[in-house]
Amino acid sequence: MIGLVINPDNLNNVSQRRELEVAAAAKGIKIVSVEVRTPENTDSIFPMLAKERVDAAIVLRDSGFYNQRARLAASAMAVRLPTVYGFREHVEDGGLISYGISVPENLRRAADYVVKILKGARPGDLPIEFPTKLELVINLKTARVIGLEVPPTLLARADEVIE
Repeated sequence: MIGLVINPDNLNNVSQRRELEVAAAAKGIKIVSVEVRTPENTDSIFPMLAKERVDAAIVLRDSGFYNQRARLAASAMAVRLPTVYGFREHVEDGGLISYGISVPENLRRAADYVVKILKGARPGDLPIEFPTKLELVINLKTARVIGLEVPPTLLARADEVIE
């Protein structure tokens, strides 16, 4: 069973939730969703998921969750719940694993577009770009705290391992 932390006011979260539910159903995995709209509600997320006896949790990408990353990591660690995040900054602040885009790289690419537009390029003539690299970041310190041994094969695939 997997816990899913979602902001239902975030349309991207809603579509990602549907995709995850379809994928989980195909594999026979039950999803337990916790909807969080405001930062004040973040402290109860992981204790609630632990009561549901989920094996791990996924925190979907959302600015509210991003701003609460240290608080979320501490709460997940307190109940020893392995948690995956979409931004590496969550892992830098104590989260277990992140897999997702590089925000600094995306901002650099956006800056390139701004320069082209300022030099006269028409925005409609510029190609749409999607991130081509996803980063896997693992926090071994957090893994030790929650009593999780990370397989060497996963460590070998990581873009960064925080000790």
